[in-house]
Amino acid sequence: MRARIFAEETRKWWTLAAVAFGLFMIMLDNTVVNVALPAIEKDLKISISQLEWIVTAYALVFAALLITGGKLADLLGRRKIFVVGLAVFTLSSLACGLAPSAGFLIGARAVQGVGAALMNPATLSIITATFPPRQRGTAIGIWAGVSALALAIGPLAGGLIVDNIGWNWIFFVNVPVGVVGIVVSQFFIDESRDTSHEQSVDFPGLVTSGGGLFALSYALIEGNSRGWGSPEILGLFAAAAVLLVAFVVLESRQRLPMLDLSLFRIPSFVGANLVALLVSLGMFGVFFFVSLYVQNILGYSPTQAGAIFLPMTLLIILIAPIAGKASDRVGSRWLMGGGMAILGVSLLLYQRVGLHSTFWTLFPAMVLGGIGMAMTMSPMTSVAMGSVPVDKAGVGSGVLNSFRQVGGSLGIAVMGAILASYLHAPPGTPRAAQQYVDGLHSALLVSALIAFAAAVVAVVLVRVSPSVERAQIAEIAA
Repeated sequence: MRARIFAEETRKWWTLAAVAFGLFMIMLDNTVVNVALPAIEKDLKISISQLEWIVTAYALVFAALLITGGKLADLLGRRKIFVVGLAVFTLSSLACGLAPSAGFLIGARAVQGVGAALMNPATLSIITATFPPRQRGTAIGIWAGVSALALAIGPLAGGLIVDNIGWNWIFFVNVPVGVVGIVVSQFFIDESRDTSHEQSVDFPGLVTSGGGLFALSYALIEGNSRGWGSPEILGLFAAAAVLLVAFVVLESRQRLPMLDLSLFRIPSFVGANLVALLVSLGMFGVFFFVSLYVQNILGYSPTQAGAIFLPMTLLIILIAPIAGKASDRVGSRWLMGGGMAILGVSLLLYQRVGLHSTFWTLFPAMVLGGIGMAMTMSPMTSVAMGSVPVDKAGVGSGVLNSFRQVGGSLGIAVMGAILASYLHAPPGTPRAAQQYVDGLHSALLVSALIAFAAAVVAVVLVRVSPSVERAQIAEIAA
């Protein structure tokens, strides 16, 4: 009996290790790309807006398909969809490394987003189905810590690869990692799915949500170059509004919607997802534009640029598992609210950077940013996943990560639009460098305000006790 219990407990943690392996691959790719952007810009001779698309194409497709990925995981099997996503991600990484042009690279990055959208919600739903509530916060904290480990290793590893081999290899390294991940998954992950009732893929919802998000991102990224008052940009904003409203209407009337709107009756689920949206809206642009700043303005090498982010990411590694465990005992409300307030302060500190800043100028902002993100991310994930029935774990995970990725893609677009409005001088001139710094200050000030807004959202909406939460879940499930 004891041997069987020990074997079951051991298998749980091996399952966590297997899904964390796939998550590590996704997150490593995100951070590696940011550090490599200046090298890609020079090699392929592309503009800043095309650089934004290299990141946004991935994030946007990721966001648009995440809920569908979660639904497919619940419907067809979580391990199966995880492995399919891992295979797609691995093959598209190979294509990214072989890209001869900006257009090819952007397209391959979009396919990477498809693979990530299949993998990511499956990781959380597998964890939710595998671990009981008393261990779930700890498991999710480790999940978040692995994500942070990839964030920590990614910039430095990416810098070393770009400096010594070439930017193409930041994608090639995914290939052997992906192959190992597929093999490990087959041995250690048990198959699970939602068997509660009939399900199907919601194609009208997928088309309207994906189309609306694409139109909105395209308008924000291209607005400066094409003119904010141009018929094309105004038409895209109008199309985005119509499609996103249509998505909500369709989901409210579909018999089997891809987004179960009834989940949004739970205040803590709404709060967690809004915080996910806002923290990504504020922070994705920081990683993108600060990477460009330290290399193009301060003259740092890719390796040095990667090292800049180590204080932030190492703190996330250390604190995220602790915050996840603490959320099991004390709840997520004040951890999330305090974390977002600290993150807002860290973003205000970027107002000190200039044309001749040093690592020590950036250091306080990086330290506070790491503490704030670590305090927020694990409790946010834990409360979101704890607010949905286990048989809807894939959809719940898909919703959470969709909000996160939508926030990220829009954050890069919004910060890019703010920064681009300052850039008028010829590239490479001292005046252009000063304009970049001025634009960065304005963009990061907006990010700080977004973080403070997220702190308020967390405190106001994430309020209920676990017993009340469980009663709400039972009511929705019924």
